[in-house]
Amino acid sequence: MSEPLTTPGEGFHPHLHDPAGHPVAPLHTRLHHIRADALDGDTAQTGGMRRFAAVSGRTVGSEKLWMGQTHVAPSTSSSDHHHGESETAIYIVSGHPEFVFLDDSGAQPEEVRLRTAPGDYIFVPPFVPHREENPDPAEEAVVVIARSTQEAIVVNLPRLYALRPGESEPSQG
Repeated sequence: MSEPLTTPGEGFHPHLHDPAGHPVAPLHTRLHHIRADALDGDTAQTGGMRRFAAVSGRTVGSEKLWMGQTHVAPSTSSSDHHHGESETAIYIVSGHPEFVFLDDSGAQPEEVRLRTAPGDYIFVPPFVPHREENPDPAEEAVVVIARSTQEAIVVNLPRLYALRPGESEPSQG
């Protein structure tokens, strides 16, 4: 059985009232439908990638979550970056992107490359420098990203390195 697509405003329940006399912001009393053609490209960016927000503070009034898409062109590598305090979960939609980070838990730091396929997931902890690469010469890689912060935090870095506990990043003067 196929249901018709919803239109904005359908499903709103005007009978919902303010709990205990506390006003509820209109954005928090209804579901929001973000169509694929309405993603917001005005978000934090990293060289070699294009990010599009679907769910954010600006698009739907979310307070603790950001979700959207990232596209990595064929034969492209992103800049080295991290996402600050944000935990990031990534779902591979198409392509075979690779995620690169520096593992410095051994005697010598070692670059680790995670090769993915559609249906795979990646978890990026807060403040972990990494980059995304798309080695395929013909196919764009597309991933869906969910973050534990309201907006997409992106801190671009001059190189791939791991921060030690209590260490701050070099100033970007």
